[in-house]
Amino acid sequence: MFDIAMIGHLTKDIISVNNTKTEIPGGAVYFSSIAAAVSGADVLVNTRIAVDETSYLSEMTDAGVTVKNLGSKNTVCMNLNYSNDMETRKITVSNLADPFVMEDVKNIDASIFHLAGLIRGDFPDEMITYLSKMGHVALDVQSVLRCEKDSKLYFEDWTDKKKYLPFITYLKTDAAEAEILTGESDRYKAAKFLYSWGVQEIIITHMSELLVYDGTFYRSPFTMENMSGRSGRGDTCFASYLAWRKSHSVKESTQYAAALTSIKMESPGAFKGTIQDVKNRIVD
Repeated sequence: MFDIAMIGHLTKDIISVNNTKTEIPGGAVYFSSIAAAVSGADVLVNTRIAVDETSYLSEMTDAGVTVKNLGSKNTVCMNLNYSNDMETRKITVSNLADPFVMEDVKNIDASIFHLAGLIRGDFPDEMITYLSKMGHVALDVQSVLRCEKDSKLYFEDWTDKKKYLPFITYLKTDAAEAEILTGESDRYKAAKFLYSWGVQEIIITHMSELLVYDGTFYRSPFTMENMSGRSGRGDTCFASYLAWRKSHSVKESTQYAAALTSIKMESPGAFKGTIQDVKNRIVD
């Protein structure tokens, strides 16, 4: 049995900052799987990329992740244009990969099923209820809020949220996404709304801290010295939380995820440190 099975598209990311462009692997499963594997979790990734671009999977396999490429005509290509301080970004997409279908998740044995989509339509909503009968469901809310039209991305509320949220154990959102879901700009109040709608643990990232709510609030600050590795912050944070949570408390997992993500944000790409590096960074 895998600790975490992740379903989502790996991407080719073209990152632009100060008129400098860099092409690197990206997507939620890329950042998430490596952070979880380094944290000691046994991770499976089901993804879809073009067969002639499987070299993009090597970092995940080198980190000990079991990767299954289900194939696609195209690999998703994301263009991320960041502000100089790396806090805001404009994203466009130049390719989309084939979506995931129910057959892609059958016969997987895992404790947690992490739905790590990029945009709405990457997988059917019914996959949430199906997987909830097999294990705990972890959902990155961008999977259901972020939409695409004419290569541009925009956010739109999830119409069926109250139908599906009760089947989700772990929900990851940022402060802006939480406001779209709940109409509440105060992330603490938004977390309470999401909890009242049936989610067991709400993980909210903000530029200053990680906030987790399970009926009690837990907070841990981000302590990065620079933001050069900003891309992948939320994915890294969510996955490291899930990996640590399998054998640690909510409080310990919050502190661990915030510390690991702080280190990751100091250099581009996936997390490259060790568990000891993370422990040394934890803020009590």
